[in-house]
Amino acid sequence: MTYAYNILGSMDEAKDVVQDAFLKFIGIDSDKIEDKKNYLIRMVVNLSINAKKRQQKLVADYTGPWLPEPVATETADAGIEQKEILSYSLMVLLEKLNVKQRAVFILKEAFDYDHEEIAGVLNISVDNSRKLLSRAKEQLQKGTPIVHTPVQSDYMDKYLAAMMQGDTQQLEQMFHDEIVLLSDGGGKVVAATKPLIGIRPVITFLLGIFDKGGYRQARIEKAMINHEPALIYYHDNQMITCQVFSIRDGRVDSFYFMRNPDKLKELEK
Repeated sequence: MTYAYNILGSMDEAKDVVQDAFLKFIGIDSDKIEDKKNYLIRMVVNLSINAKKRQQKLVADYTGPWLPEPVATETADAGIEQKEILSYSLMVLLEKLNVKQRAVFILKEAFDYDHEEIAGVLNISVDNSRKLLSRAKEQLQKGTPIVHTPVQSDYMDKYLAAMMQGDTQQLEQMFHDEIVLLSDGGGKVVAATKPLIGIRPVITFLLGIFDKGGYRQARIEKAMINHEPALIYYHDNQMITCQVFSIRDGRVDSFYFMRNPDKLKELEK
């Protein structure tokens, strides 16, 4: 499940891939397979790559930004290795890569595979595996951004207090100058259809939706989503938004608003 989710960014699709892999596995003579676990992993990874290619064609027609499905990482879930789930901001960055680059990067950085193992899983040469990883890191313009930096325990309280008071000065101190805000409504609910960049546009948007979007009256819970701090907003006990914070050097550099109800289902369980 974790391999499939990291490649696809969708828990529903990951479940379908894993089920498909097991059905295929049942249909073969597994007694002849020495390492059944690695055989299944290889099958899941390759099925996930094919599914990701199909997904990317659909994303081309998606309304507004497409964001990965959020996963709660402070609670255990069957079939998911919490520590191996990628950070949310990294999952978003990985959308820049082609599918093979993404698979190599995930196997190397999340699962600590060496290039010989990656070559075996993806049926490519060791040299090609190294080249794909190098190109992936070049495009991400980061080294290995998989380490999850701890956040001060009162950070979210400070943010909410500033929002409640409309304290733009406090918010400015908490945000990087080139802060980015992405919102995924999937065309099903109201959401920003274009990225917002910079402190002024982001603060104006945040304060606007806090009042007009009814967030001020919402029940708000803190969470950890893909190892990053988040706020979950509820109206009448129904989850309406998951707001993920990407924090670098003590300040927010990206906000991710998940509003698409289909992608919030997993969090509601």
